[in-house]
Amino acid sequence: MNINQLETLLTVSQTMSFRKAGEQLNLTQPAVSAQIKSLEDQFQTVLIDRNQPVTLTDSGIIFLEHAHKILAIVEELKQRLADLEHKPQGNINLGTTTSIAIQILPRVLSYFQNQYPLISTTIHSMPSSQIMSSVENGTVDIGIAYLIDKSPSLETSILYYDTFELVVSPEHPLAHSSYSTVESLHHLPFIMLTPNTAGRRFVDQIFKKLDVQPKIVMELSSSEEVKRMVELNLGAAIISKLSVANELKMGTLKVIQVSELEITHPVGVIYKSGRYLSSAIKQFLSDLKGMPETQFIGSE
Repeated sequence: MNINQLETLLTVSQTMSFRKAGEQLNLTQPAVSAQIKSLEDQFQTVLIDRNQPVTLTDSGIIFLEHAHKILAIVEELKQRLADLEHKPQGNINLGTTTSIAIQILPRVLSYFQNQYPLISTTIHSMPSSQIMSSVENGTVDIGIAYLIDKSPSLETSILYYDTFELVVSPEHPLAHSSYSTVESLHHLPFIMLTPNTAGRRFVDQIFKKLDVQPKIVMELSSSEEVKRMVELNLGAAIISKLSVANELKMGTLKVIQVSELEITHPVGVIYKSGRYLSSAIKQFLSDLKGMPETQFIGSE
């Protein structure tokens, strides 16, 4: 067994195709098949069901779990050796939300990659509710999310504070108002974030506390999608105040003040306690924490 074989198995599991895996790895399809067959012969089991699309067998699923761990150990070894040479390099897996990935990270990564060209960054976009668990299980090295939940196995650091606001289109019947209450919103069509987002969890708590049943006409996974629907006047929404800064400047959205929503929510960086932090990760954390709060836009 060698590292290339493990990487090939991982790529096949992701692409569900020997041909596509070969294209990503710059290998011929027979070479991919040969590497998988070699693993199967060595461990005397079938790892891949070769029907189309190809899928992992039960043995393959178990094998892949251990392959991830082995590859992570190898990557850490590379990072430790690179750190001894004082040349930060390696890959950082970052888990964050769609808006942060679109609006914040390009500025951070542009500077970071210019300064440290040997470091590559892979961004995994996911709801806030999944980010902490992904950091805990090692799927990502660093997370940026709402710091709603706590875990003794995680370290966190606040980057900025966000609030959620009621937003409507300028053509919405409520647009002429500057203030409203949650109780008066029960009749409005609402465009909501999906239940696995931090913003939706907060909104659900507020409505439940005040015994209000919102009229939900649409559920979307990110504030970017929600904003577009609100701009089309398909409903009102409660989303991150920072995520609508540009739309407010352009006049395509309007904020209606709701006192029950005036609660600040910390957004921060998350990483696993006690894990080895390569110089690349340390530098990225330092740069991220050094950003002024005004540079942060967006949440979910």
